Amino acid sequence: MTDMTTPDTGPQKSALMRLLPLAIIFIVAAIGAFTLRDYLSFEALRDNREALIAFRDANYVATVVVFMAAYVAIVAFSLPGATIATLTGGFLFATFPGTLFNVGAATIGATLIFLAARWGLGERLGAKLEASDGAVKKIKDGIDENQWSMLFLIRLVPAVPFFIANLVPAFLEVPLRRFVVSTFFGIIPGGLVYTSVGAGLGEVFARGETPNLGIIFEPHILLPILGLCALAALPIVIKALRGGKAL
Repeated sequence: MTDMTTPDTGPQKSALMRLLPLAIIFIVAAIGAFTLRDYLSFEALRDNREALIAFRDANYVATVVVFMAAYVAIVAFSLPGATIATLTGGFLFATFPGTLFNVGAATIGATLIFLAARWGLGERLGAKLEASDGAVKKIKDGIDENQWSMLFLIRLVPAVPFFIANLVPAFLEVPLRRFVVSTFFGIIPGGLVYTSVGAGLGEVFARGETPNLGIIFEPHILLPILGLCALAALPIVIKALRGGKAL
């Protein structure tokens, strides 16, 4: 019997398998954007606050585990409600250890989507960029030489979407350890701000108000973060001025 399998079938299946995790993430994200918005909202947190506090008081460890697992899923699948999850972490666990739980869960979720993206597209895209010529190759080389600074910058700058900050390093072949370290420490400032807002939600609920989620753009918060951005960019600036290699 003649073998009808084409020589390209194996590589094609392998490529599809590599794209499967990333495809699942995009599908779940699209479904979640339409089905979970009402459940992952400030109103849902307000309406269920007493039940959440009662469950936490009776099952503290279980609450931490369930909360972090839910936060990891929200980040890994790019579901709506990451900000509400951060507020919830502060509301349930106070600024500390709430910030640690929020940052830890966000880092794990970001790492999962980073690995899915790198496994699906990152290696091949990185190889193509490395083999390219001209401006594209120069841009990639510039990023490679300043990876630490660039990674911290995209985490610290509030205007960079978290989802984008997870995907770009995967496409540029950033080492996993470097991604994890820069993500964990880079999101601490913003995480601390929103967790502290969440820790004060009890008073906000009592007054019948909504939290000020734009607080991160207020001068007394934004200026220190911009200072950290400037510090992260300093090695790039020094290198550009000296015209030498990265410090």
